[in-house]
Amino acid sequence: MLKIKILVVEDDMEINRLVSEHLTREGYSVDRVFNGLDAFQKLSSESYQMVILDVMMPVVDGYEVLQKIRKMGSVPVLILSAKCEETDKIIGLGLGADDYMTKPFSMGELTARVKAQLRRYLKFSSETEACQKAAIIKYLDIEMDTESFEVKIGGKLIALTAKEFEILKLFLLNPKKVFTKTQLFKSVWGENYLNDENTVMVHIRRLREKIEPDPSNPGYIQTVWGIGYKLTEE
Repeated sequence: MLKIKILVVEDDMEINRLVSEHLTREGYSVDRVFNGLDAFQKLSSESYQMVILDVMMPVVDGYEVLQKIRKMGSVPVLILSAKCEETDKIIGLGLGADDYMTKPFSMGELTARVKAQLRRYLKFSSETEACQKAAIIKYLDIEMDTESFEVKIGGKLIALTAKEFEILKLFLLNPKKVFTKTQLFKSVWGENYLNDENTVMVHIRRLREKIEPDPSNPGYIQTVWGIGYKLTEE
């Protein structure tokens, strides 16, 4: 069975110790670092199923670490921060964090949020493992390389943003499923409470503009009125 490894990146030594010891008692394998530079080294040499990340750290702050993590993959990131303003949360979530907790916090809530994010991440990883091993996903005349992050339509290379790539990948891995806007938001952004449907609509529109011959009459991503979106049938 997979031993879940969590990286705790927190410059406050006492908080770092408390969080790490608590998660260890919960059965997780935990590595501890106290600054962004050490986090970079760990992330480059080790594989983690989750990262718990402080934002305000010297030398390299949490936002830089978060951006590096997102370039490497989709491992869940839970931000711990003393910043409690809504704008701070929006920045963190917008950069790719999956959850955001403000200090002080209870260990009970931390555990619940860690388990929720891991459950979603591990379930998604399990469902897509076969396709990810193959690396190349093909559907109609769409070809996606999940290792090089390249997408070709009819042999032509299409430049997509990270979020556009993840949306298209989700559709390709689930070709018969209809996704609501909320499901897309939760799956791609990993967020459960902003319920930002407008963000999904904007990204779908931009994705269509890049992959559809006629974006106003889409042939790949269909709108299921009153529900959401799905891939067109082969």
